[in-house]
Amino acid sequence: MPATTNPVRNALTPDVIRLIATIHRSGSMAAAARELGVVPSALTYRIRQVEDALDVLLFDRSSRRARLTVAGQELLREGNRLLIELDAIANRVKRVATGWEPQLTLAVDSVISRTTVLELCEAFFALEPPTRLKIREEALSGTLEALTSGQADLAIGVALEPAPNLSVQSRPLGTLHFVYAVAPHHPLAQAAEPVPDAQLMLHRAVAVADSVKHGSGVTSGLMGGQDIFTVPGMQEKLDAQLRGLGGGFLPEYLARPHIDAGRLVEKQMQRAPRVIPMRYAWRCATPAAEGRALQWWLEQLGHPATRKALLERAHSL
Repeated sequence: MPATTNPVRNALTPDVIRLIATIHRSGSMAAAARELGVVPSALTYRIRQVEDALDVLLFDRSSRRARLTVAGQELLREGNRLLIELDAIANRVKRVATGWEPQLTLAVDSVISRTTVLELCEAFFALEPPTRLKIREEALSGTLEALTSGQADLAIGVALEPAPNLSVQSRPLGTLHFVYAVAPHHPLAQAAEPVPDAQLMLHRAVAVADSVKHGSGVTSGLMGGQDIFTVPGMQEKLDAQLRGLGGGFLPEYLARPHIDAGRLVEKQMQRAPRVIPMRYAWRCATPAAEGRALQWWLEQLGHPATRKALLERAHSL
């Protein structure tokens, strides 16, 4: 029995999705045509084909600028998601053929030692693998979300234990110790210890933003009603506190060199010390499905010295 043709499938191809994205980005058919090296009429014809097949208008023609309709916006949003899935399928096919993943994405929490991560990258590249390496800096619940949403293959520095999930495995990374620190010229530097919460409330706190994309995220070590200066990562938080822009808890390994050099002042708090268990997690349905790149990283994380360095190794100053 011959296969029936589907006009929507025939018209709605990956190339067309990329074409719509180009027109949307450039703002006009003419600009998109120049970028792609074709005549504008050819682009108009392709878009008309898709609109006829779907029986919708994708672009608002009432102005000179090419603006997506609501339907066009939805098509582009879902189309981009499908392109990502197609890339994932191609990656899986290549991994099956060679054993190496075309790309391995690491979601690394900003509390993790950058020095140690880059040393691990250096050792990985020394193998001359065919795998491209991509690192995403995340924070708080965003580190785990990057993994569970499929945007990363391995997450290092997960503060939340993953929910039971056959496709996600995790192991303990170690314990991260935090200290409260302020610049020498900050008002709290001269405060009597232990410093009570009521006194902390009077001063701005520097906090790292949760990088989670869906939901409100989590906060850590903050009090309701306190003035907060939010920064994107732990390095920015350290820099802000060195400038006296606020106070807050920092990983001890990160703060200690600055405390010893007199650039920060450690303060004892009335509240209990902050000690957070960290984990690393990865996406894999079965051990047999793990690519060689992921296997290498998991082997390194299996060494106690590596795990210790990721949580205690000071950044290069």
